[in-house]
Amino acid sequence: MSAEQILRNNLDYTLFSWSPQGNLHPINMHRAEGVYLFDRDGKRYIDFSSQLMNVNIGHGHPRVQEAVAAQMKEISYAYPGMATEARGLLGKKLAEITPGKLSKTFFTLGGAEAVENAIKLARVYSGRSKIISLYRSYHGGTYAAMSAGGDPRKHAIDALAAPNFVHVENPYYYRCPWNSTSPEECAQRAADHMERVIQFENPSSVAAILMEGESGSSGCIKYPPGYWQRVSEIAKRYGILTICDEVMSGFGRTGKMFAIEHHDVEPDIMCMAKGLTAGYIPLGAVITTPEIAGAFDDRPLPLGLTYSAHPVACAAALAVLDVYDDEDLVSNAKAMGAYINEEVCELAGKHASLGDFRNTGLLGCIELVRDKDSREPLVPWNASAADSEPTRRIAAMIREAGMFTFVRWNWIFIAPPLCVTTDQVDEGLAIISNALNIADEYSIA
Repeated sequence: MSAEQILRNNLDYTLFSWSPQGNLHPINMHRAEGVYLFDRDGKRYIDFSSQLMNVNIGHGHPRVQEAVAAQMKEISYAYPGMATEARGLLGKKLAEITPGKLSKTFFTLGGAEAVENAIKLARVYSGRSKIISLYRSYHGGTYAAMSAGGDPRKHAIDALAAPNFVHVENPYYYRCPWNSTSPEECAQRAADHMERVIQFENPSSVAAILMEGESGSSGCIKYPPGYWQRVSEIAKRYGILTICDEVMSGFGRTGKMFAIEHHDVEPDIMCMAKGLTAGYIPLGAVITTPEIAGAFDDRPLPLGLTYSAHPVACAAALAVLDVYDDEDLVSNAKAMGAYINEEVCELAGKHASLGDFRNTGLLGCIELVRDKDSREPLVPWNASAADSEPTRRIAAMIREAGMFTFVRWNWIFIAPPLCVTTDQVDEGLAIISNALNIADEYSIA
């Protein structure tokens, strides 16, 4: 089939996420290898966001392909009430690598379903209904997960959203709502704000506090030192559970296996997906403590999915986890993250539009401004199409130069696969630097 016919079939017969459908120009992807994508005209793109921050081990790894093929020959599907070798081994492995007492896993299809089921689990276990989360957050595109997040894409679906989700302000030091003079002060004030809201909402009605291990697609807003610990203390004070969403930040992405390990906090429930299989096969997971799991020893666990614990997905995950270990990818993410921090600092001295760079390992985001002193954003948060001309121009230049990454509002994301090298980082940052020349045109000299 010709490249033109393949593209035509996609445009004529399928719908694309989060986009107006009438003027689409998707990359007509043919193959991928390592940190590179290739379209059907042979053009190469460096993948600087690991697709959706999920292809952590890079593209086309043969060990995962072999594991999937072998599992398909043995068992291609098993009803979720059955035991399989891959399911048991993966559950055991996750109990070994996750922090604290987390040890019992319920498998889902992806991240949004992991969050949905974590919310259900917290509500059923606690007998409470409310979930506290951050305004600048994203937890998935299903109904409860989207209601839990603060991403404005949810407003088109239901302006009211699902009930019993309560949002609080982020500890966003670069734009601190409390005008804090240090990150630590911002952490304290944000935590105090959360506690006041919990008190207003009646603490005995709050089932859980839901936060990302580290912020991702909402702008990689780093938690200031002490914030996660204070949130954990607040939760314990009122008998509230903590749910850590590691869907994007987990599995080495931040230079530790899980981002919450940067904060020395042990959550009651953790959500996982993306890097669990590095995107090769859909799989998500909710892991919890023996105490919470034990509450269902004598009563039904009210969670169920047709494809829960799919044996092929579990086999893929086991192979991916071996790759992390054998190729030391978590350490490489830490080292490459430190290198990127140094290089972006140099870019900040060259570009008037580069206001802030927030990065943990290989989960980073450049924030673009019109004026470094006032920190006026290049385009507003949730910018309209009319206000988004700079973003469109920057994104077009990045793609034309041979890069795939996310450009959203006044952010450019930097989150390549964990196998990235310094030479490949240099290649990607050179493309971004050229694109920043466009942003500089809108900046106040």
